[in-house]
Amino acid sequence: MMDESIPLTAEDRAILDLEGPNVAGHMVKVIRVAEPGVTAGQLKQAVTARIGSAPELTRKLGGEPGAPCWVSDPDFDLDRHIAVLANGEEISGDDIRRATAALLEEKLDRALPLWRIDVAPMSDGGTALIWRIHHVMADGSTAMRLARQILWDRSEAGEGAVSERPGGGGGGTDVASHEDHERRRRHLLGLYQREFARSASTSPFDGDPGGARTVSFATVSLAELHDSAKSLAGATLNDAVLAVVAGALRRWMDLHDSVRAESLRVKVPVNLHHGDDGLANRDSYFSVPLPLGEPDPLQRLREITKATGERKEDHDAEELDQILRRVSGKSKRLGHLLSRVEASPRRFALSVSNVKGPRSRVTIQGAPVETIHSVVEIGHHHALRIAVLSVDDRLCFGFCADPDLVTDLEEMAAGAEGEAMLIASLARAGS
Repeated sequence: MMDESIPLTAEDRAILDLEGPNVAGHMVKVIRVAEPGVTAGQLKQAVTARIGSAPELTRKLGGEPGAPCWVSDPDFDLDRHIAVLANGEEISGDDIRRATAALLEEKLDRALPLWRIDVAPMSDGGTALIWRIHHVMADGSTAMRLARQILWDRSEAGEGAVSERPGGGGGGTDVASHEDHERRRRHLLGLYQREFARSASTSPFDGDPGGARTVSFATVSLAELHDSAKSLAGATLNDAVLAVVAGALRRWMDLHDSVRAESLRVKVPVNLHHGDDGLANRDSYFSVPLPLGEPDPLQRLREITKATGERKEDHDAEELDQILRRVSGKSKRLGHLLSRVEASPRRFALSVSNVKGPRSRVTIQGAPVETIHSVVEIGHHHALRIAVLSVDDRLCFGFCADPDLVTDLEEMAAGAEGEAMLIASLARAGS
């Protein structure tokens, strides 16, 4: 007997609508597993025993046009979702990047539940699991919850913050004074100026993407970056990630004389999930200017820390979420207009997400997970996307771009590793 259909939320429908001829709607988690590795057969056996804890993975899209919903797949078969990559031959690290890019270019079959894991044996004796999952089914936080439910050998606590979440605001019962109203007015004015103002710089990533993709990876020490940024500027890990991205972009621009930007506004997704709320997508964002024209990496870190601190103190992400929901509730047409405005390349140049993965070492079928790189699809007028995901003491950067619009992506990834080492060296020199 089929389960009752589950309507998609307005947020999920908006995500589904972003998919087009040249834009696929899925993200990829590239999971490197050390020796002795894991086979597709072992993985299927393990997932079969645990799939009941993640029923959303057995649902597919259904419903009428304009009113999509989730329905159980009566013919659900794990053989359609877990398989050996290509011909099963061993692949190298460079092969993983090429395979991931190729899988990003393919759309998932909407007649099936929207996920698939391709298992690739590695030439070093380990295994790469290339897990595609449609964004309508899961955001970064939800994807990590699903991994905990079906992949990791043991449960891990503390997963899933898309970025360091702003603290919640408290409310009293006293009648608001005139000063309170004035403070609120100034706060909202600041929010609108920060989040809806047009960028002064033209985005170098503003282009209409074709169907080809290129990906690259970087890996740095989480503890070293966190401790270095904190000692240098009282910065959070998320501030440090943005500083690393700023440095990487500055280095990348040095390779391209035609690309210049003194400042580049980035969109920083913020997790609004409350525990395991069962929602596929629940986040907001704030925008931060990256000071690319500043040559001093320490000053870049300080400026970013100051900017994010203002947005967190004023709860920009939560306020913006409430505003957009109120507007959409009163007028769908106005809600769509605001959505188009906030997606404009004049609003932000690229999105940089930072998701917490397992806080300690996890294993799959007894084999240690070494890295988890997240690769998120680009969008219209946004030809570059950067996603960061942590596992144990590693911070994994995933870069995705249209190769015809953004070249030398490997150099950008190498720049991220170099920038993280530079921040660490500055901290050591100052200690």
